[in-house]
Amino acid sequence: MDWLYVLMPISGVTIFWPGLIILGLGVGIIGGFFGMGGAWMVTPGLNILGFPMAFAIGTDVAHMAGKSLISTMRHGKFGNVDYKLGLTMLAGTIVGVEIGAQMIMWLERIGSVDKVVRWLYVALLISIAWMVFHDVALRRRKEREAAARGEQLAKDATGIDWASKLHAIKIPPMMHFHAAGITCSAWLPIFVSLATGWLAGILGIGGGLIRMPALVYLVGCPTHVAVGTDLFEVAISGLYGAASYTFKGRTELVAALIMLIGAAVGAQIGAVATKYIKGYGIRIAFGLAVIGCLCSVVLKLIQPYFPAHSGFINGVATVVVLGFVSAISIYITIRMVQGAKAELAAKKQQAGS
Repeated sequence: MDWLYVLMPISGVTIFWPGLIILGLGVGIIGGFFGMGGAWMVTPGLNILGFPMAFAIGTDVAHMAGKSLISTMRHGKFGNVDYKLGLTMLAGTIVGVEIGAQMIMWLERIGSVDKVVRWLYVALLISIAWMVFHDVALRRRKEREAAARGEQLAKDATGIDWASKLHAIKIPPMMHFHAAGITCSAWLPIFVSLATGWLAGILGIGGGLIRMPALVYLVGCPTHVAVGTDLFEVAISGLYGAASYTFKGRTELVAALIMLIGAAVGAQIGAVATKYIKGYGIRIAFGLAVIGCLCSVVLKLIQPYFPAHSGFINGVATVVVLGFVSAISIYITIRMVQGAKAELAAKKQQAGS
């Protein structure tokens, strides 16, 4: 079975290459659907497959840049990208990415990069999962209260409503973002992009893991516009991050190219799926994906405490991360096919009448 493994020329590690294709295809679908590079799954996934953490981060950033460009073009055709909002966030994103990348180089020199990054992932994933499901619970409570009054809750109503409070802070310059349908201080998206850019650099993600929910809950974007605009930002930060990590010698381009084979197909599927699954359907699936990733990272963290079962735990972690990526990708693909069939049936019925 040696043919299933390939030696990476820069990092010097031997990798199970079908795992790279599964990650690329699955995260391409998930990234195109949720509006992010999917590095919150790929970076720990690459680390579990055998890459040192610094190489896992740099390789994923390179893979993420190419995939996000493909997804952005597809979302742009659906009108899901607010380019003005994305460009407003550009400066904060680039500054934040470089600060994070420099911190990774420092952590690598003192030998703490793996532990710090994994624990930061755990804290971030727990916070994101809580926020998403708390939002869903609040919205369902509002639906029940509206039903008790004999009313129907508005489709655009949310559970968590932080954005309206932040929009009330009118620090000049004020800007209107047409595609997102919001008006707010320019400093709000700039601050969000600085924070997500820093996380992009230190975790090897495009920032989408927190930028998509931040655009929804803090900036106030509709979910489908947050998805497309976030991918635009992911592409920008990914290109800069890829150049930065490649210059530092921490990018395994062979692995990135293998993943892009699957990602190029997956990104198209994920982007089209947002045409048929919107709003809270996206948010709930996103929360489940975060929980799956959290489980795999926790398994990797406890591995050193059980040296006798290290191989077994690593195998379980690999199955968990690849299994969740596959399951969610299949769910998104099925929903897309169902939506497309329903749309075609409706068009035939209209043509017949």
